[in-house]
Amino acid sequence: MFSGMNVIIPTAFAQEEPVQIVNDGTFKMAQLGADQLTTEYHLAKYDVISIMMTGFTDGTLLESSTSATNLYNSLNEITIGPDGYAQVPYAGNVKLAGLTIDEARRVLIDAMSEYIKVPQLSVSVKTYGERKIYVMGEVEKSGIQKMTADSLNVFAALSSAGGVTNRGRIKHVQVLRTIGDTMYYKEVNMDNYVKKHDMSQNLELQDGDIVYVPSSNKIVFSEDILPYVSAFAMYKSITN
Repeated sequence: MFSGMNVIIPTAFAQEEPVQIVNDGTFKMAQLGADQLTTEYHLAKYDVISIMMTGFTDGTLLESSTSATNLYNSLNEITIGPDGYAQVPYAGNVKLAGLTIDEARRVLIDAMSEYIKVPQLSVSVKTYGERKIYVMGEVEKSGIQKMTADSLNVFAALSSAGGVTNRGRIKHVQVLRTIGDTMYYKEVNMDNYVKKHDMSQNLELQDGDIVYVPSSNKIVFSEDILPYVSAFAMYKSITN
């Protein structure tokens, strides 16, 4: 069922309805460097964009400097909501999340063309919204980690969670992503990423992904044995 792999899914994320589970699927290697946010960047919820329009052929919009200023201000800071839609003047409620910058530009031109003629329009991102990654299992601080758009990778998510504990199986970290009724997963070896510089092990993440570090169930001397040794030594010193 799991292509010979032992996949561990956290109980907290168990589904009542059956979910199709697919190995690998949509995951890509993270691009680390100054060029990781390129023109292929896909807009996401909570991104703040700016729209610049020039050369209106419908002069009614620019009858006064006040109307032009108000229009500029309203287009200068538009937030994409949690549902992926943005409220845009002369376009209405437009779905922008998931689109590239160029795709968003074309969608906005089409939406606005019902009201005005827009010879030129450009879209830019003013602020990248935070992404939420669920880091669970054997990490120091499990839970939701708020990540920036330029740090969406497994290594950064684990670092944000304080790193893997002594009990964590760093060679068997699981990344899970749910799209519709399908859960995609891939197992990565972060030990190879750190020690052997195997870049393919550090996957690019998306908002809502789960990074899960399973437990090795091994005995850790400093956590399991040493406290009892110390307690026994203290007991002996008191009773002697």
